[in-house]
Amino acid sequence: MSFKNLLLAYSGEASFASSLSHAIKLADRHEAWLTAAMRNGRPYFERLGGGLPTALRDQLRTAEQQEVSLVRAKFERAVAEAGLAERSEFILPEQLGPKLPSEFARHYDLIITGFQSDLAGEEHHAVHPDRIALYSGRPVLVVPQDYDAPVLADRVLVAWDGKRSAARALGDAMNAIEGKREVTLLTVGSQAEASLHDGVMKHLERHGVSARHLHKIGSGRNIARIIEDAADEVGARLIVMGAYEHSKFSQDLFGGVTHDVMHTTRVPVFLSH
Repeated sequence: MSFKNLLLAYSGEASFASSLSHAIKLADRHEAWLTAAMRNGRPYFERLGGGLPTALRDQLRTAEQQEVSLVRAKFERAVAEAGLAERSEFILPEQLGPKLPSEFARHYDLIITGFQSDLAGEEHHAVHPDRIALYSGRPVLVVPQDYDAPVLADRVLVAWDGKRSAARALGDAMNAIEGKREVTLLTVGSQAEASLHDGVMKHLERHGVSARHLHKIGSGRNIARIIEDAADEVGARLIVMGAYEHSKFSQDLFGGVTHDVMHTTRVPVFLSH
């Protein structure tokens, strides 16, 4: 899949700079259009501040409009400096209307975002990358807060368990994987399972991808930690993985690989469901 139409989904002020910088690099690499959007949820003060004086509510609403304007200005300044102004746009919350981010995201090749903010002043604008991956049918790239790399990743770690979402993620990410200097296919399991993945290695080879296979013994260890440690071991600057083979509810409640990796990753994570 060619990345020609990118969506940068606002996920909170703390993570916006990192995701914006990475989105610009991707748009430049793929000669793509870049659209930024802010979710249009009800502000905290409107949902829980019904008893606030009208004057105070107006002040809060004005402050929020100023924050949106600052985010838009930051985006427009960054794309102009990168020479991308002619193929970029910013979708305001009121333009998005009642449409959910996962619905809006279906119009794009790839969604770039950070981990969502829970701050009371911006949580109604911040998206949830896991929900977009789950409900949009499109791949999502989650960029960690404060992540800064001068160039896009040339080493990729593919977390492979042979299941449906992993296959979908690998297919969706093939455009980002082909031509990389080094690709590592990570599998986790028993020693007996180490040789069960020749098919996917052959698939990568036929795409011109020179990949090596790295197998780790699970032995009760946290899978998310194994993935992140393996990324460090091979110097990967991008992790490709499937999202939510089990229900999102159970992962939110009890934890899971997708949930844990998104919370603790040190490099961007490419997710598909």
